[in-house]
Amino acid sequence: MAPTEPPSSRSCSPSLLFLIGRDRRGNWVVQEQQGLCGGLFVSRVEALRFARRENGNRPTAMVMVPGVFELDLSRAASRPAAMVTEPPLQHVA
Repeated sequence: MAPTEPPSSRSCSPSLLFLIGRDRRGNWVVQEQQGLCGGLFVSRVEALRFARRENGNRPTAMVMVPGVFELDLSRAASRPAAMVTEPPLQHVA
């Protein structure tokens, strides 16, 4: 495993759907639809790489989420992913 790759427990199945979006802080979020696995990433490229690696390299198993998408680690596996439909926060200098 390359040093820049996050460790993977391979707890996800290649048949799962991954949701990808940005949280309120601008981090990229990847979460499997049922909440089985996911993570925070500093770039879109890394988020997509993780999702492809975990889903068996199936681009059709990835969905970009509009608006704010927060990683929710407390959900039960049977509940849908938590999405917030508010517009992203703007950073001001």
